Amino acid sequence: MMTPTSTLTDKELTAALLRLARNEREATVALIVHLGEFDARRLYEGAGFSSMFKYCRAVLHLSEGSTYNRIESARAARRYPVITDMLTTGALSLTTARLLVRHLTLENHEELLEAARWKGRRALEELLARRFPKPDVAASVRKLPAPRAIPVAGAPAIDSLAVAAAGDAMERASAVAGAPPFARDGSSLAITYAVPRRALVTPLAPDRYEVRFTATKEMRDQLRLAQDLLSHAIPSGNLAEVIERALRVLIEDLRRKKAAMTALPRASRGQSERSRHIPAPVRRAVWLRDGGRCAFVSADGHRCGESRFIEFHHVVPYAAGGLPTVENIQLRCRAHNGHEALLFFGRDLRRVRAESV
Repeated sequence: MMTPTSTLTDKELTAALLRLARNEREATVALIVHLGEFDARRLYEGAGFSSMFKYCRAVLHLSEGSTYNRIESARAARRYPVITDMLTTGALSLTTARLLVRHLTLENHEELLEAARWKGRRALEELLARRFPKPDVAASVRKLPAPRAIPVAGAPAIDSLAVAAAGDAMERASAVAGAPPFARDGSSLAITYAVPRRALVTPLAPDRYEVRFTATKEMRDQLRLAQDLLSHAIPSGNLAEVIERALRVLIEDLRRKKAAMTALPRASRGQSERSRHIPAPVRRAVWLRDGGRCAFVSADGHRCGESRFIEFHHVVPYAAGGLPTVENIQLRCRAHNGHEALLFFGRDLRRVRAESV
């Protein structure tokens, strides 16, 4: 019988979580090894299935994604047994193993697997793009087909699978016939007006990426206007250059507002010693010192380093007399800013916050 987690101390809960994660990896690797042997003996045929994939879906009830990852990993592990050990320790995941499979050979597998050790998906995609670069993709601006509505309980619903399939079919067709030349240089940008599809950033080669996302008609019009206004500087109307220029301006503006970063800082007007306001010189100095990232460090020395939802944090809280000085201000992500407040003021702070909402 499983021990109720609410009765565990923080130390016991952490240890149990680490143990369970290790056990899950070991169970997954055992499944991979058995799948590989089952696949090699083609036992799925005797069970009445034409492929290992169909057997896993119908008999083992694995999801499509899990089936693909496990079969690919099982076959790769039979060819290169070191993969089994890396999966057991967590140095390689099923996702990263599947990304590597198509690139592994008898000549390069030892070196490539070692280079991939402990890397996440994004880092591994960067590595593979450097080792096996792909050509640049042409940008395209086109309207994808509208979604097909399927009524459910009297209300219309979006068939996202149909939309994805239609989008993929349109991409294949455009690759043959060519997309409409909306951009001045014949390049384009994929734009959808229907169901938003997840943005895609895929490394193609060192310092080269394929970027796809869903945009509105308004954004499409703004892109065209930007191309026109930049026609003297970018005669080709290349969308990548237009967007890169726009992002430089946006980032400069955001850094000025968030961290008071500017090429020509003005002298501070001064303020009351007990003011809660953090002066611009302090914000600039703290942002540069902490590198624009959360500076929280755990008891075992791990720095958070998050760059999203960054806030200025009083080491000694303002309510406890802390001053807005460079020494007393650090960067924290929203989670660790709240964590530090709970550590300082106690768990009752959460109740006070809830009651104030």
